[in-house]
Amino acid sequence: MTEPAPPPTGVQSRARYLREHPATRRTLRWTQRVVVAVVGATLGVVLFGRVEAPIGPFDATVAFTPAASGGAEVEIPPLGALAVDAYDGPLRLDVQLRRVDEARVQSLASDPTQLDGIVDTVSADLRAAVVRLAWTTAAAGAGGAVVLSLVVLRRRREPLVALGLSAALLAGTAGLGAATWRPEALSQPTYTGLLVNANSLIGSAQDIVARYDAYRASLEDLVTNVSTLYSAVSTLPDPRRTAGTVALLHVSDLHLNPAGADLVERVVQQFGIDGVLDTGDIVDWGSAAENQTFNWIGTLGVPYVYVRGNHDSALTAAAVAAQPNATVLDDSSTRIDGIVVAGTADPRFTPDKSGTQDAESLEQSGEELADYIATLDRPPAIALVHEPPQAEPLDGVVPLVLAGHTHERDVSVMEEGTRLMVEGSTGGAGLRGLQGEDPTPLSCTVLYLDRTTGELTAYDEITLGGLGQSEVTIQRTYTDPLPVADEDAPGAPSDAPVQGPTTAPAPVTGAAVPALPTG
Repeated sequence: MTEPAPPPTGVQSRARYLREHPATRRTLRWTQRVVVAVVGATLGVVLFGRVEAPIGPFDATVAFTPAASGGAEVEIPPLGALAVDAYDGPLRLDVQLRRVDEARVQSLASDPTQLDGIVDTVSADLRAAVVRLAWTTAAAGAGGAVVLSLVVLRRRREPLVALGLSAALLAGTAGLGAATWRPEALSQPTYTGLLVNANSLIGSAQDIVARYDAYRASLEDLVTNVSTLYSAVSTLPDPRRTAGTVALLHVSDLHLNPAGADLVERVVQQFGIDGVLDTGDIVDWGSAAENQTFNWIGTLGVPYVYVRGNHDSALTAAAVAAQPNATVLDDSSTRIDGIVVAGTADPRFTPDKSGTQDAESLEQSGEELADYIATLDRPPAIALVHEPPQAEPLDGVVPLVLAGHTHERDVSVMEEGTRLMVEGSTGGAGLRGLQGEDPTPLSCTVLYLDRTTGELTAYDEITLGGLGQSEVTIQRTYTDPLPVADEDAPGAPSDAPVQGPTTAPAPVTGAAVPALPTG
């Protein structure tokens, strides 16, 4: 049997061969058409297969990207991404959360009822974005195939053929995705970047969300009614009755909790605060998205002095500093109504493990702040640090050091006589505070200082109970000497000052009651 002759070489010989073998000619032509349609459709999808859309409080870019295994990926710069193996196919769904819309975040924070439907809102937004993306991708893929066929094949009917091929290709891709859809994969995402630590940091998301509804319901009344208990504590000798007293509010570890911000605003109003001192960890990750939530600082109407915590990045410090009333301290000092305050940042940045982790670095930062203080004409009244070990080199250098980080309030006097006041968590440790049986309480402290000497004369410790504890506690403590109130004022002390630290006989406590009007 005679073997068929191989295709001849040379242009003319090949053309003659194809004329003599029409089946081969048709096969080559259709192969060429398919290749052009696939390449054109792919280029169209890559260049134009994307839409911009709001998803909950975020502005997002949603796109289909060529990929071997399909699936979906949500990028949250700079924290990382989570991937879901939800379907098979040549296109992967990419969702990039680009920025937080400040107006939408403020709307959520100011109207807690919106949080009840946030999951449905995000789902509806994402569904609408994907539908728009599907139509956009179909148009981009078909358009890319048609344009490339005109450029490459240059025959009149080829664009129609390319249109049909690209439509079949896209329909096949959609059909494959639908046939292999795996909804159970949505509960088993794979994390990359900083999000690898998400589960260990905040525990079970489902459990936290379930507990947050009850927690938020109790905090709404508690924050609103700080004024109710302030009327009770005002029966004690009032440190503000003398014109020479300055009231400063110590807050720490807000961890992005809107209820903590609400508490700060209410205490500033009700207690006549002259300035706020923040010892850090105002956010959880130090990301650009978190740093767009600080406008409430600018509305306080009083100076806001801040030092960076180990969860706060340089970007966080810059965002706080951008507020018109804010000052960020880093081996520097400022003055609030005659009271000089110095401070230094936490040298560690633990969310991305880029900072040094040893205790020596904390003590070294305290030593550097002490060296800075030595250059001043007189020691400041207060030093701000984030972690208590930073305070040790400041013992005997300043009379009062404020710190945070531990989420547990503690007041002590160090060996050389410096008082160290560690705040709890004004934000209740953020979402992580909901993990245990009893969520971390929200706490802050009002400090009363003599404007002339800078001496601490008294302080009010304010605590909002956690889940299931619908009460606010305010405990006033006087230091030596006891400030003398007006003789006729309710609860005025005797002529002789009380020596030594004195605490009100019992904390002033009350349950949440209906909101009272404030003015």
